[in-house]
Amino acid sequence: MNPDFKRVAILGVGLIGGSLGMSLCSRGLAGEVVGAGSRVENLRLAVELGAVNRYAGTLAEGVAGADLVIIATPVSATITVLREILPHLAPGAVVTDVGSTKDEIVQTAENMLPNGIGFVGGHPMAGSEQNGVRGADPYLFENAFYLITPTAKTPPGALEKVRRLAIGVGAKVVEIAPERHDLAVAAVSHLPHILAASLVNTVARMPENESILPIAAGGFRDTTRIAASSSLMWRDIFMTNSNQVLKIIRNFRAELALFERAIEQGDTDSIQSNLEDARTARASLPAKTKGYLPSLFEVILTVPDHPGIIAGFAVCLADSGVNITDIEILRVREGEGGTIRVGFATEKEQENAIRVLRENGYTVRKR
Repeated sequence: MNPDFKRVAILGVGLIGGSLGMSLCSRGLAGEVVGAGSRVENLRLAVELGAVNRYAGTLAEGVAGADLVIIATPVSATITVLREILPHLAPGAVVTDVGSTKDEIVQTAENMLPNGIGFVGGHPMAGSEQNGVRGADPYLFENAFYLITPTAKTPPGALEKVRRLAIGVGAKVVEIAPERHDLAVAAVSHLPHILAASLVNTVARMPENESILPIAAGGFRDTTRIAASSSLMWRDIFMTNSNQVLKIIRNFRAELALFERAIEQGDTDSIQSNLEDARTARASLPAKTKGYLPSLFEVILTVPDHPGIIAGFAVCLADSGVNITDIEILRVREGEGGTIRVGFATEKEQENAIRVLRENGYTVRKR
Protein backbone atom coordinates (compact mmCIF):
# COMPACT_ATOMS: atom_id res chain seq x y z
CA MET A 1 0.00 0.00 0.00
CA ASN A 2 1.37 3.40 -0.98
CA PRO A 3 1.92 5.84 1.92
CA ASP A 4 -0.18 9.02 2.13
CA PHE A 5 2.94 11.18 1.92
CA LYS A 6 6.20 10.69 0.04
CA ARG A 7 8.30 12.81 2.38
CA VAL A 8 7.28 14.67 5.52
CA ALA A 9 9.54 17.28 7.09
CA ILE A 10 9.08 17.99 10.80
CA LEU A 11 10.68 21.23 11.93
CA GLY A 12 11.01 21.06 15.70
CA VAL A 13 11.07 17.46 16.90
CA GLY A 14 9.81 17.90 20.46
CA LEU A 15 6.81 16.39 22.20
CA ILE A 16 4.25 17.14 19.48
CA GLY A 17 6.58 16.98 16.47
CA GLY A 18 8.19 13.82 17.80
CA SER A 19 4.83 12.17 18.49
CA LEU A 20 3.62 13.01 14.98
CA GLY A 21 6.84 11.56 13.56
CA MET A 22 6.55 8.37 15.61
CA SER A 23 2.98 7.88 14.48
CA LEU A 24 3.81 8.56 10.82
CA CYS A 25 6.76 6.15 10.92
CA SER A 26 5.10 3.35 12.87
CA ARG A 27 1.94 3.40 10.74
CA GLY A 28 3.74 3.66 7.41
CA LEU A 29 1.99 6.90 6.53
CA ALA A 30 5.07 8.48 4.97
CA GLY A 31 7.77 7.16 2.69
CA GLU A 32 10.28 9.19 4.69
CA VAL A 33 10.14 11.46 7.73
CA VAL A 34 12.92 14.03 8.00
CA GLY A 35 13.60 16.06 11.12
CA ALA A 36 15.24 19.46 11.41
CA GLY A 37 15.84 21.80 14.29
CA SER A 38 18.33 23.79 16.28
CA ARG A 39 19.82 21.04 18.46
CA VAL A 40 21.70 18.18 16.81
CA GLU A 41 21.69 16.06 19.98
CA ASN A 42 17.90 16.22 20.07
CA LEU A 43 17.66 15.23 16.39
CA ARG A 44 19.98 12.28 16.97
CA LEU A 45 17.76 11.17 19.83
CA ALA A 46 14.72 11.54 17.57
CA VAL A 47 16.26 9.12 15.08
CA GLU A 48 17.13 6.70 17.89
CA LEU A 49 13.56 6.80 19.23
CA GLY A 50 11.98 6.32 15.79
CA ALA A 51 10.46 9.78 15.57
CA VAL A 52 12.22 10.50 12.25
CA ASN A 53 14.04 8.40 9.69
CA ARG A 54 16.87 10.91 9.38
CA TYR A 55 17.69 14.49 10.22
CA ALA A 56 18.96 17.44 8.21
CA GLY A 57 21.59 19.97 9.15
CA THR A 58 19.48 22.99 8.20
CA LEU A 59 15.82 23.83 7.77
CA ALA A 60 16.39 24.32 4.04
CA GLU A 61 17.81 20.79 3.73
CA GLY A 62 15.00 19.45 5.88
CA VAL A 63 12.17 20.69 3.64
CA ALA A 64 13.86 19.79 0.34
CA GLY A 65 11.54 17.55 -1.66
CA ALA A 66 8.93 17.33 1.11
CA ASP A 67 5.30 17.24 0.06
CA LEU A 68 4.19 17.98 3.64
CA VAL A 69 6.03 20.28 6.04
CA ILE A 70 5.01 20.39 9.72
CA ILE A 71 6.22 23.39 11.72
CA ALA A 72 6.25 22.11 15.30
CA THR A 73 8.21 24.92 16.91
CA PRO A 74 6.93 27.22 19.68
CA VAL A 75 4.26 29.53 18.27
CA SER A 76 6.54 32.57 18.56
CA ALA A 77 8.90 31.01 16.00
CA THR A 78 6.34 29.72 13.48
CA ILE A 79 6.37 32.70 11.10
CA THR A 80 10.14 33.12 11.36
CA VAL A 81 10.61 29.48 10.36
CA LEU A 82 8.06 29.77 7.55
CA ARG A 83 9.84 32.82 6.17
CA GLU A 84 13.18 30.95 6.21
CA ILE A 85 11.91 27.84 4.41
CA LEU A 86 9.74 29.52 1.75
CA PRO A 87 12.48 29.71 -0.93
CA HIS A 88 13.28 26.03 -0.44
CA LEU A 89 9.82 24.46 -0.57
CA ALA A 90 9.04 22.02 -3.35
CA PRO A 91 6.33 23.01 -5.87
CA GLY A 92 2.94 21.91 -4.57
CA ALA A 93 4.16 21.48 -0.99
CA VAL A 94 1.71 21.90 1.87
CA VAL A 95 2.77 23.55 5.12
CA THR A 96 0.95 23.17 8.42
CA ASP A 97 1.72 24.02 12.03
CA VAL A 98 0.71 22.63 15.42
CA GLY A 99 0.49 25.84 17.44
CA SER A 100 -2.15 26.59 20.05
CA THR A 101 -3.05 29.95 18.51
CA LYS A 102 -4.14 30.35 14.93
CA ASP A 103 -5.65 33.64 13.75
CA GLU A 104 -2.48 35.74 13.54
CA ILE A 105 -0.38 32.87 12.21
CA VAL A 106 -2.87 31.85 9.51
CA GLN A 107 -3.38 35.41 8.26
CA THR A 108 0.35 36.11 8.13
CA ALA A 109 1.17 32.79 6.47
CA GLU A 110 -1.47 33.20 3.77
CA ASN A 111 -0.15 36.65 2.92
CA MET A 112 3.40 35.29 2.60
CA LEU A 113 2.81 32.20 0.50
CA PRO A 114 3.49 32.13 -3.24
CA ASN A 115 1.09 30.45 -5.65
CA GLY A 116 1.31 26.68 -5.56
CA ILE A 117 2.17 26.43 -1.85
CA GLY A 118 -0.66 25.80 0.60
CA PHE A 119 -0.82 26.59 4.31
CA VAL A 120 -3.35 24.99 6.65
CA GLY A 121 -3.40 25.92 10.32
CA GLY A 122 -3.45 22.90 12.60
CA HIS A 123 -3.71 22.33 16.34
CA PRO A 124 -3.69 18.79 17.78
CA MET A 125 -5.47 19.03 21.13
CA ALA A 126 -3.15 16.59 22.82
CA GLY A 127 -0.15 16.97 25.02
CA SER A 128 1.55 16.07 28.23
CA GLU A 129 3.34 17.69 31.12
CA GLN A 130 6.42 15.99 29.65
CA ASN A 131 8.67 18.07 27.43
CA GLY A 132 10.81 17.19 24.43
CA VAL A 133 11.10 14.16 22.20
CA ARG A 134 11.75 11.90 25.21
CA GLY A 135 8.11 12.38 26.12
CA ALA A 136 6.86 11.65 22.58
CA ASP A 137 4.24 8.95 22.14
CA PRO A 138 2.97 7.44 18.86
CA TYR A 139 -0.51 7.17 20.40
CA LEU A 140 -0.63 10.73 21.72
CA PHE A 141 -3.29 11.75 19.19
CA GLU A 142 -5.49 8.68 19.42
CA ASN A 143 -9.12 9.89 19.66
CA ALA A 144 -7.93 13.44 20.37
CA PHE A 145 -9.33 16.51 18.64
CA TYR A 146 -7.18 17.76 15.79
CA LEU A 147 -8.39 21.28 15.05
CA ILE A 148 -7.86 22.50 11.48
CA THR A 149 -8.47 26.15 10.64
CA PRO A 150 -9.10 26.63 6.91
CA THR A 151 -10.13 29.94 5.40
CA ALA A 152 -11.64 30.99 2.08
CA LYS A 153 -8.07 31.10 0.71
CA THR A 154 -7.17 27.52 1.69
CA PRO A 155 -6.56 25.29 -1.37
CA PRO A 156 -8.88 22.24 -1.18
CA GLY A 157 -5.99 19.87 -1.94
CA ALA A 158 -3.92 21.29 0.92
CA LEU A 159 -6.84 20.96 3.31
CA GLU A 160 -7.36 17.34 2.30
CA LYS A 161 -3.69 16.55 2.86
CA VAL A 162 -3.74 17.90 6.43
CA ARG A 163 -7.01 16.08 7.08
CA ARG A 164 -5.29 12.84 6.02
CA LEU A 165 -2.45 13.59 8.41
CA ALA A 166 -4.80 14.08 11.35
CA ILE A 167 -6.94 11.04 10.59
CA GLY A 168 -3.84 8.96 9.91
CA VAL A 169 -2.41 9.55 13.39
CA GLY A 170 -5.71 8.53 14.98
CA ALA A 171 -7.21 11.95 15.71
CA LYS A 172 -10.72 13.30 15.18
CA VAL A 173 -10.77 16.26 12.77
CA VAL A 174 -12.65 19.42 13.66
CA GLU A 175 -12.69 22.32 11.19
CA ILE A 176 -13.08 25.72 12.79
CA ALA A 177 -12.41 29.31 11.72
CA PRO A 178 -9.10 30.69 13.07
CA GLU A 179 -10.69 33.44 15.15
CA ARG A 180 -13.25 31.07 16.68
CA HIS A 181 -10.46 28.63 17.42
CA ASP A 182 -8.54 31.20 19.42
CA LEU A 183 -11.54 32.11 21.58
CA ALA A 184 -12.38 28.44 22.18
CA VAL A 185 -8.88 27.40 23.22
CA ALA A 186 -8.54 30.49 25.42
CA ALA A 187 -11.53 29.19 27.38
CA VAL A 188 -10.86 25.45 27.52
CA SER A 189 -7.07 25.27 27.32
CA HIS A 190 -5.31 28.55 28.06
CA LEU A 191 -7.41 29.63 31.05
CA PRO A 192 -7.07 26.21 32.76
CA HIS A 193 -3.30 26.51 32.51
CA ILE A 194 -3.36 29.97 34.06
CA LEU A 195 -5.59 28.66 36.85
CA ALA A 196 -3.33 25.67 37.49
CA ALA A 197 -0.25 27.90 37.71
CA SER A 198 -2.06 30.43 39.90
CA LEU A 199 -3.32 27.73 42.25
CA VAL A 200 0.14 26.24 42.70
CA ASN A 201 1.67 29.66 43.27
CA THR A 202 -1.08 30.61 45.74
CA VAL A 203 -0.21 27.67 47.94
CA ALA A 204 3.54 27.71 47.34
CA ARG A 205 3.79 31.38 48.32
CA MET A 206 1.92 30.96 51.59
CA PRO A 207 4.18 31.15 54.67
CA GLU A 208 2.75 27.80 55.75
CA ASN A 209 3.41 26.07 52.40
CA GLU A 210 5.88 23.54 53.83
CA SER A 211 3.14 22.05 55.98
CA ILE A 212 0.38 22.38 53.37
CA LEU A 213 1.94 21.02 50.16
CA PRO A 214 2.84 17.58 51.57
CA ILE A 215 -0.84 16.89 52.28
CA ALA A 216 -2.04 17.96 48.83
CA ALA A 217 -4.79 15.54 47.87
CA GLY A 218 -5.55 13.99 44.51
CA GLY A 219 -7.85 16.84 43.55
CA PHE A 220 -5.06 19.39 43.95
CA ARG A 221 -2.57 17.25 42.04
CA ASP A 222 -5.03 16.53 39.21
CA THR A 223 -6.11 20.15 38.92
CA THR A 224 -2.53 21.45 38.82
CA ARG A 225 -0.89 18.73 36.70
CA ILE A 226 -0.60 20.96 33.63
CA ALA A 227 1.31 23.58 35.62
CA ALA A 228 4.35 21.32 35.15
CA SER A 229 4.38 22.02 31.39
CA SER A 230 6.95 24.15 29.57
CA SER A 231 6.88 27.73 30.85
CA LEU A 232 8.48 29.01 27.63
CA MET A 233 5.84 27.39 25.44
CA TRP A 234 2.95 28.71 27.52
CA ARG A 235 4.44 32.20 27.74
CA ASP A 236 4.38 32.33 23.94
CA ILE A 237 0.85 30.96 23.76
CA PHE A 238 -0.50 33.59 26.14
CA MET A 239 1.20 36.41 24.27
CA THR A 240 0.10 35.31 20.79
CA ASN A 241 -3.51 34.97 21.96
CA SER A 242 -3.47 37.82 24.45
CA ASN A 243 -6.78 39.46 23.47
CA GLN A 244 -8.83 36.30 23.83
CA VAL A 245 -6.95 35.17 26.97
CA LEU A 246 -7.59 38.53 28.64
CA LYS A 247 -11.28 38.32 27.70
CA ILE A 248 -11.62 34.89 29.30
CA ILE A 249 -9.63 35.92 32.40
CA ARG A 250 -12.07 38.79 32.93
CA ASN A 251 -15.04 36.45 32.54
CA PHE A 252 -13.51 34.07 35.07
CA ARG A 253 -12.77 36.91 37.49
CA ALA A 254 -16.48 37.83 37.38
CA GLU A 255 -17.44 34.23 38.19
CA LEU A 256 -14.93 34.11 41.04
CA ALA A 257 -16.34 37.37 42.39
CA LEU A 258 -19.78 35.75 42.61
CA PHE A 259 -18.40 33.12 44.96
CA GLU A 260 -16.38 35.69 46.91
CA ARG A 261 -19.40 37.89 47.46
CA ALA A 262 -21.70 35.01 48.38
CA ILE A 263 -19.24 33.58 50.91
CA GLU A 264 -18.54 37.00 52.38
CA GLN A 265 -22.29 37.64 52.82
CA GLY A 266 -23.04 34.14 54.05
CA ASP A 267 -25.43 33.69 51.12
CA THR A 268 -25.73 29.90 51.20
CA ASP A 269 -28.43 29.84 48.52
CA SER A 270 -26.18 31.61 46.00
CA ILE A 271 -23.24 29.37 46.87
CA GLN A 272 -25.29 26.24 46.33
CA SER A 273 -26.90 27.63 43.19
CA ASN A 274 -23.53 28.39 41.60
CA LEU A 275 -22.17 24.99 42.60
CA GLU A 276 -25.26 23.26 41.22
CA ASP A 277 -25.03 25.15 37.93
CA ALA A 278 -21.44 24.00 37.57
CA ARG A 279 -22.25 20.44 38.59
CA THR A 280 -25.08 20.23 36.06
CA ALA A 281 -22.98 21.67 33.23
CA ARG A 282 -20.05 19.37 34.04
CA ALA A 283 -22.28 16.29 34.29
CA SER A 284 -23.72 17.02 30.84
CA LEU A 285 -20.32 16.56 29.24
CA PRO A 286 -19.63 13.04 27.98
CA ALA A 287 -16.05 11.76 28.00
CA LYS A 288 -15.73 13.10 24.46
CA THR A 289 -16.99 16.64 24.00
CA LYS A 290 -20.53 16.92 22.72
CA GLY A 291 -20.95 18.60 19.35
CA TYR A 292 -17.87 17.24 17.63
CA LEU A 293 -17.62 13.59 18.63
CA PRO A 294 -20.45 11.18 19.30
CA SER A 295 -21.28 10.62 22.95
CA LEU A 296 -19.76 7.56 24.53
CA PHE A 297 -21.89 4.85 26.10
CA GLU A 298 -20.36 4.34 29.51
CA VAL A 299 -20.33 1.87 32.36
CA ILE A 300 -18.90 2.15 35.86
CA LEU A 301 -16.93 -0.76 37.28
CA THR A 302 -16.21 -1.29 40.97
CA VAL A 303 -13.08 -3.40 41.25
CA PRO A 304 -10.69 -4.63 43.95
CA ASP A 305 -7.12 -3.34 44.05
CA HIS A 306 -5.42 -6.38 42.56
CA PRO A 307 -2.49 -6.55 40.12
CA GLY A 308 -3.76 -6.97 36.57
CA ILE A 309 -7.37 -6.03 37.34
CA ILE A 310 -7.64 -3.71 34.31
CA ALA A 311 -6.06 -6.29 32.02
CA GLY A 312 -8.48 -8.88 33.38
CA PHE A 313 -11.72 -7.15 32.46
CA ALA A 314 -10.22 -5.81 29.22
CA VAL A 315 -9.43 -9.38 28.11
CA CYS A 316 -12.96 -10.51 29.03
CA LEU A 317 -14.41 -7.82 26.81
CA ALA A 318 -11.95 -8.42 23.97
CA ASP A 319 -12.64 -12.15 23.97
CA SER A 320 -16.33 -11.34 23.55
CA GLY A 321 -15.69 -8.94 20.68
CA VAL A 322 -16.43 -5.77 22.69
CA ASN A 323 -14.09 -2.89 21.92
CA ILE A 324 -13.22 -0.33 24.61
CA THR A 325 -13.20 3.22 23.25
CA ASP A 326 -12.17 5.09 26.40
CA ILE A 327 -11.15 4.26 29.96
CA GLU A 328 -10.56 6.34 33.09
CA ILE A 329 -9.70 5.47 36.69
CA LEU A 330 -12.12 7.64 38.65
CA ARG A 331 -10.91 6.96 42.17
CA VAL A 332 -8.97 4.32 44.06
CA ARG A 333 -8.09 3.38 47.62
CA GLU A 334 -4.81 1.53 47.72
CA GLY A 335 -5.16 -2.00 49.02
CA GLU A 336 -8.96 -1.94 48.75
CA GLY A 337 -10.21 -1.01 45.31
CA GLY A 338 -11.79 1.70 43.26
CA THR A 339 -14.08 2.69 40.41
CA ILE A 340 -13.28 2.76 36.72
CA ARG A 341 -15.24 4.37 33.91
CA VAL A 342 -15.23 2.47 30.61
CA GLY A 343 -16.66 3.95 27.42
CA PHE A 344 -17.97 2.27 24.26
CA ALA A 345 -18.85 3.61 20.84
CA THR A 346 -22.37 2.14 20.64
CA GLU A 347 -25.23 1.33 22.98
CA LYS A 348 -25.11 -2.29 21.83
CA GLU A 349 -21.47 -2.57 22.92
CA GLN A 350 -22.39 -1.00 26.24
CA GLU A 351 -25.13 -3.58 26.82
CA ASN A 352 -22.87 -6.44 25.76
CA ALA A 353 -20.14 -5.18 28.08
CA ILE A 354 -22.50 -5.11 31.05
CA ARG A 355 -23.63 -8.66 30.31
CA VAL A 356 -20.10 -10.01 29.83
CA LEU A 357 -18.69 -8.32 32.90
CA ARG A 358 -21.52 -9.45 35.16
CA GLU A 359 -21.17 -13.00 33.87
CA ASN A 360 -17.52 -12.83 34.90
CA GLY A 361 -18.29 -11.63 38.41
CA TYR A 362 -17.65 -7.90 38.04
CA THR A 363 -19.79 -5.24 39.72
CA VAL A 364 -20.89 -2.96 36.92
CA ARG A 365 -23.61 -0.42 36.24
CA LYS A 366 -24.69 1.73 33.34
CA ARG A 367 -23.72 5.37 33.61
